Amino acid sequence: MPRKHDKEKRRGIRVDFGTQIILTVDGSDSESKIEGSSKDLSLKGVFINTTEEISVGSKCKVKVLLTGMSEAIVLKMQGDVARRTPSGIAIDFNLMDIDSYTHLKNIVKYNAPEIDDIY
Repeated sequence: MPRKHDKEKRRGIRVDFGTQIILTVDGSDSESKIEGSSKDLSLKGVFINTTEEISVGSKCKVKVLLTGMSEAIVLKMQGDVARRTPSGIAIDFNLMDIDSYTHLKNIVKYNAPEIDDIY
């Protein structure tokens, strides 16, 4: 029988996807802006490579910058810092508009290996 900690806690599909991320972290007295790059991305969240110190549980606004097209696209989400490691932070998304969701869904779908229809 597998031990509980051996199982992957995350559900859903994560894809390797590197792009620029801008976080606006809500502090008790002010907001701070942090830039980093994504390591992986899913419909539920993103892991961001950054050395910035951000507390787990912090509320934040996330901008995912998609470039390489004739016009840059910015996906906007709200989320919480779920975990922190020496190499970065994981954000759980809890709110996004329909356009951001649609773009995010397509990114995951087209970057997921060997999956015919994930949604």
